[in-house]
Amino acid sequence: MSVHVERTSSTAKITIDTPPANALSHALIQRIGEVHQELLEDESVKVIILTGSGRFFAAGADITEFTEVKHGSEFSNLARDGQRVFRQLETSVKPVIAVMHGAALGGGLELAMACHLRIAAEGTKLGLPELNLGLIPGFAGTQRLPKLVGRAKALELMLTASPIDAREAAACGLVNSVVPEEDLMQAAETLAAKMAEKSSGTIQAVMELTLQAEWETIDRGQEREAVRFGDVFDHPDAKEGIQAFLDKRKPAFKE
Repeated sequence: MSVHVERTSSTAKITIDTPPANALSHALIQRIGEVHQELLEDESVKVIILTGSGRFFAAGADITEFTEVKHGSEFSNLARDGQRVFRQLETSVKPVIAVMHGAALGGGLELAMACHLRIAAEGTKLGLPELNLGLIPGFAGTQRLPKLVGRAKALELMLTASPIDAREAAACGLVNSVVPEEDLMQAAETLAAKMAEKSSGTIQAVMELTLQAEWETIDRGQEREAVRFGDVFDHPDAKEGIQAFLDKRKPAFKE
């Protein structure tokens, strides 16, 4: 099991490195959660990139572990442990960008869907093939996929267990952008850098408000937005941003 972390300026990159397929074992998922928590507590990090080494982003869960499970209740607990980590990523106040190549299948795609943005290399295969094993997605794939691509498309992908390529994934909203594989990390780092230029307070406010929009009514959501609008205005970075606009220069945010 191996998870590497690199920090560059205000961006951190988490790399899954468990060849040959970066299969997601229970221990590996928990380690991703631990590393992510450490980065949340690091005030110098504003944006997180999550990727995989070698040929794949993550080609699925570690199926060999399934043979060690004796009862359905144990299987349910494995699902809950993975769901907890993926929900931790999803509710993060720091953006997490999944950078995918080769394949993001099963648990690998569920991990990517828990991230806030997804970039894929041309030719990447994405899918939830669990029904081919007589199983179903267990890391909230049945919950996140319909929200991203719509119920009908989600049912098609899960019930056929057939993967789609990166271009089709982008067309249905599963992926933000598709780039040649040789340009993949540069594209991700450029995107992360654009985000990291912003004030931490405004990044966190947008992350919180868009998450709350999932369950809040529009009336309550817009009131929360108004409150946070006032909060960020009271921060020195707002004064700097407004003055920089008037001065026709790039702002120099403090945080």
